[in-house]
Amino acid sequence: MRPNDIIKEIDKLELSEKLVLVEDIWDSIAMSNSILPLPEWQKNELNNRYAEYKNGKLGLHDWKDVHSIIREKNQ
Repeated sequence: MRPNDIIKEIDKLELSEKLVLVEDIWDSIAMSNSILPLPEWQKNELNNRYAEYKNGKLGLHDWKDVHSIIREKNQ
């Protein structure tokens, strides 16, 4: 089936059916045990940030604070 045909079929579904379909797709992806590739530059950046954190050069932020700041910026 072509992607456009799939989209047409999805458009025919009720919202609740679409939500179940999305859940099933996510479950299928999780069950595949496939590891998403991480680009080398991203690995390096994560390693650098972790090293800075371990050396006390980088602090952590409480999620509630981060969430609050994001909400304030987007109001």
